[in-house]
Amino acid sequence: MGVSGPIRVVVAKPGLDGHDRGAKVIARALRDAGMEVIYTGLHQTPEQIVGTAIQEDADAIGLSILSGAHNTLFAKVLELLAEREAEDIKVFGGGIIPEEDIAPLKEKGVSEIFTPGATTTEIVEWVRAHVGQLAS
Repeated sequence: MGVSGPIRVVVAKPGLDGHDRGAKVIARALRDAGMEVIYTGLHQTPEQIVGTAIQEDADAIGLSILSGAHNTLFAKVLELLAEREAEDIKVFGGGIIPEEDIAPLKEKGVSEIFTPGATTTEIVEWVRAHVGQLAS
């Protein structure tokens, strides 16, 4: 079953990380590609992010993390989605995430990780392919 209507993505900055330029660039690229984007702003808790995603009927959550707390924050978002029976909301992310942490994050349920150097085109195409109507 695919998404009907525009893809809805919550873009969030969890934790104490105060740098959001990259998140805003991704939010704009997704919006310019025809998606509905809800940007939550800085310093969001996993509870706030999951609550927003459910309330906004989001298809995906994009997390931007530069603080080094990616293992903890991604895991908490996934745990809360499971508790709220909302595992159909795909979680992807990006930021400063060491290569050795990517596979374990994917094993926990993160759909994709984009590291520095990923293009906005690459991210938009991934979201369309994995969250859009063509996604399985």
